[in-house]
Amino acid sequence: MAEPSSTLIRGTGLLGASIGLALRAAGHQVWLSDPSPSAAAIAEDIGAGTRITQHAPDPDLVVIAAPPEVTAVEVAAALSRYRHAVVVDIASVKAQILNQLLATAADPDAELVTEDLARYVGTHPMAGRERSGPVAARGELFTSMPWVICPAVEPTTGAQLSTAEAVRRATDLGRDLGASVHRMDAVTHDESVALTSHLPQVAASLVASRLQDAADGALALSGNGLRDVTRIAASDPNLWVQILSANSRSVVDLLYGLRDDVERLISTLEDPSASGSQADIAQLVAEGNAGVVRIPGKHGAPPQSFAVVTVIVDDRPGQIAAVLNDVTTAGVNVEDLRMEHSAGHQVGMVELSVLPGRREELAQALTEMGWKVVL
Repeated sequence: MAEPSSTLIRGTGLLGASIGLALRAAGHQVWLSDPSPSAAAIAEDIGAGTRITQHAPDPDLVVIAAPPEVTAVEVAAALSRYRHAVVVDIASVKAQILNQLLATAADPDAELVTEDLARYVGTHPMAGRERSGPVAARGELFTSMPWVICPAVEPTTGAQLSTAEAVRRATDLGRDLGASVHRMDAVTHDESVALTSHLPQVAASLVASRLQDAADGALALSGNGLRDVTRIAASDPNLWVQILSANSRSVVDLLYGLRDDVERLISTLEDPSASGSQADIAQLVAEGNAGVVRIPGKHGAPPQSFAVVTVIVDDRPGQIAAVLNDVTTAGVNVEDLRMEHSAGHQVGMVELSVLPGRREELAQALTEMGWKVVL
């Protein structure tokens, strides 16, 4: 953990307030600033830091937690105002922000100069919640989550502009928050999140949009498959306008490939009895299987398949806690957990993912404890 220091957080939404809570818990002095006085007041009330109305007294670090469309302006202002501070931003796109800063620094009428970018480092915490605002903040939000470090570079020469000290401070911030730190250039970052974050958001929103005019009877049949696919479709439209606009080139390239696959499937399903159609459908699903197994496992570990033990529980308070307590007694670690309700019955199904070698052991132990177990 880095030595305690003073940090100014500009923007007290979910991420900014969560950073404040975590830094305060680690013993750092935290100042809060936000264009919304009420948001800053709530962040202060929950313990994320101390509100300021003017300038923070010489912070060591400034964290810009602003929407992507104003991030570059906020970074430039902080670099000009706090001449001894390292400035980082946590926006989910990096290349456009860096390009905007370089353009501002090249303007002879701007206060910002290229040398100021030595104190700037772009970062991106890959963490969040479906809820927003400081009331949803959690100090442990970043624990074990990726924290990407993107040092500023000069685009034509590739020379790094961020100093080693600035990169160290940005890295220490991620580690103080319990995150897993990764380093890459801004373009590689944007291409990566286009695939792992932005494309899934688009796909979820497109699928969910098909539900607007669906019959109630059809939606009554909804299961975890539909919920899993559409969960992130509840995201903030205004934020995603900014994200997708800023990273449009990378997202469009992926959408071209997705479009080709959809058109291929449509062509096959238009005549599913034609020669080769069944094989083509199977091939498309198999390609999805091959992609799924490449997704990293828990804590970023290599992908690993788990066995599932399903426990049927009554739909009443305390049942899930009781199951987990008995799992603890059995001495088996749960790698993942999900809950599904049985349509038309007052029962739920708790699906416990465990290492394959512990599946039979856990099933036997829970059965002996009186639970109804399904394998």
